[in-house]
Amino acid sequence: MMQGGGGDDDETAAAAGGLVDNHRRRQQQQQPLMMEIGWPTDVRHVAHVTFDRFHGFRGVPEDLQPEVEVRGAPSASKTVFGVSTESMQCSYDARGNSVPTILLHLQRRLYDQGGLATEGIFRITAEAGQEQRARDQLNTSGVVPDGVDVHCLAGLIKAWFRELPGGLLDALPADEVMRCQTEDDCVRLCATRLTPPKAALLDWAVNLMADVAREEKANKMGTRNVAMVFAPNMTQSVDPLTALKYAVQVMNLLNMLIERALKKHQPSPPDHPSSSSSSAAAARP
Repeated sequence: MMQGGGGDDDETAAAAGGLVDNHRRRQQQQQPLMMEIGWPTDVRHVAHVTFDRFHGFRGVPEDLQPEVEVRGAPSASKTVFGVSTESMQCSYDARGNSVPTILLHLQRRLYDQGGLATEGIFRITAEAGQEQRARDQLNTSGVVPDGVDVHCLAGLIKAWFRELPGGLLDALPADEVMRCQTEDDCVRLCATRLTPPKAALLDWAVNLMADVAREEKANKMGTRNVAMVFAPNMTQSVDPLTALKYAVQVMNLLNMLIERALKKHQPSPPDHPSSSSSSAAAARP
């Protein structure tokens, strides 16, 4: 009996040892091969390239310029959606707001194609394939492609705000938004809580919404309807229930801001964004 027990112990020990060896081998196989990388040699500073928000890439060597859209680059990133305004080429609108040039291009095309008078503008969804094709061209060239209908243009504007990092209005505390009872309350809250770049974006967006609401007889989109379709795109709350509740509060805030803009401003066509006008605006004190 003692001899049999010893045999069992030997077999158990051998099996355990085999498991350990297999485990070690797997660890060794999973570990990447370490490669020693030496310090770089013969280093030269041949160019200093920066991205200027009003001029695009600057300082690109001549031999690389054919591969880079130096002046027309819409963004320092590979996309114009989901990118902060600090990384995008901007121009000034008619009210002096620094706005991504892409938005001004979309706005101009929307107005030129009669989008303001189109029924359901900013409410009706465009065909998904058309929007994706337009996105692809905007990302590569910063140019709005031909043949894009007004609902696609409106959808791209909403998508830009929806994908803006941090959301346009997420800096506004929900309880303070809820307490806004007048147009002046809304203006004061936005002035104290929003950074200058986001305040400029909000002013541009509100005046766009006001231009839409002026054509309510034709497009069936009054101030409240416009505020309703824009509100969910101005925040990025993760929780759906929280997002829904906050969107209702944001809708009321936007509605009051649109009403204020309608009383304050007469309609005016947006400026054509161009490098020359942008350069002049950039030099403005």
